[in-house]
Amino acid sequence: MNESPRLVVHHLEYSRSLRVLWLLEELSVPYEIRRYARDRNFRAPPELKAVHPLGRSPVVEVDGHVLAESGAIIEYLVEREGGKLRPTDLEQLLRYRFFLHYAEGSAMPPLLVQLLVEKIRAQAVPFFIKPITRKVAGGLEEGFSAPAIATHFGFVESELATRPYFAGQDFTAADIQMIYPVEAALLRSGGEWPSLRAWRDRVTARPAFQRAQSKGGAAMPPKT
Repeated sequence: MNESPRLVVHHLEYSRSLRVLWLLEELSVPYEIRRYARDRNFRAPPELKAVHPLGRSPVVEVDGHVLAESGAIIEYLVEREGGKLRPTDLEQLLRYRFFLHYAEGSAMPPLLVQLLVEKIRAQAVPFFIKPITRKVAGGLEEGFSAPAIATHFGFVESELATRPYFAGQDFTAADIQMIYPVEAALLRSGGEWPSLRAWRDRVTARPAFQRAQSKGGAAMPPKT
């Protein structure tokens, strides 16, 4: 009799938990998926709170622990598998650690503010309120999200212009962590950032990514 997988991924559609599926496919680690659909307001269902108090995804049950936060999960699983997909060269290791934390700590916040801007603009309000909401959205975009996105992804573009992957010449788990902010930025950009686009096309062509996406769906919904 085959032993049941010791690792369960609580996977919410259109979420960062695709990163975990992708990592596990790269590592060839067996796992079980428990799927959750978003509600009509695009929120996670309450059932996820029974797994972790934050009620968010990704959440992983492994080795008797319940782990949350994609960066922490990735670090644990990489260590668990003997350091696979983590560089050993010091310079590359420093870049690896930087991008593993930069993805959510610095790159995502301005993108989330921009998402808020877009929601404010799309909100149905009485016509006499519309100029106010437009002004609020425009102020947020002009004062924070637009220049911050330009700064951060100009920096990321310059980094990827010098090497094929975030840590160096080889694919690492830092590339998995960075997929979400890069996809979010490219969804909202024009033709700029060719190195980001080339990197995105390169990593999403990997068989492990294709397997993860076939099992978990896209990381992000199409922009509407």
